[in-house]
Amino acid sequence: MIKRYLIWAMLVAAAVFGQEKTIKLNPPDTTRGLPVMTALSLRASVRDFDTTRISLQDLSDLLWAANGINRPEEGKRTAPSAMNAQDVDVYVFMESGGYLYRALEHQLDWVVAGDHRKLLASRQESVAKAPVICLLVSDVSRFRFGDDSQKYVWSAEDAGIVAQNMAIFCAATGLSTCPRAFMEIEKLTDLLQLKETQRLMLNLPVGYKKK
Repeated sequence: MIKRYLIWAMLVAAAVFGQEKTIKLNPPDTTRGLPVMTALSLRASVRDFDTTRISLQDLSDLLWAANGINRPEEGKRTAPSAMNAQDVDVYVFMESGGYLYRALEHQLDWVVAGDHRKLLASRQESVAKAPVICLLVSDVSRFRFGDDSQKYVWSAEDAGIVAQNMAIFCAATGLSTCPRAFMEIEKLTDLLQLKETQRLMLNLPVGYKKK
């Protein structure tokens, strides 16, 4: 009975990731994972990944930890941002396509069809094997004031915090990741039809530890 349920769950996950324009994520499990200090002691950058598809719960928890809403009454996030601008968007690339994480709805909205992980991996081919690659994009138009140079500093700081949230989550839950700045910026900008105020900051491949 348990085996039959697991097979059914895997088929459902495959259908969700492969066909739906909107992926409704599971509520975050805020009780899971190792203690913070243990997770920090295990945090490490990994660039070689198991190709097993990430479960819906792991993906849901990863994105909520990255920059989800943890105080719904105020609309505030797990990651702080300058002036609470909430300038960092998380794009998620999988074999089935590219999606945008909508924190308020806690869901993924389809953006582009096809497998574009190689654009994020660039010349590091092993990175493209990660089942999920998250792209952090800062929209500096969300800052209420400041000149361009100051906004760039704020956007870099905010993206770094989101990346660290992801790194600690992965360390605490048995996933692997690595923050990267190297990617095909111009091609990704065109692919996602980003505005001039949207800047590609970092990408983080995520997968299970390779055995």
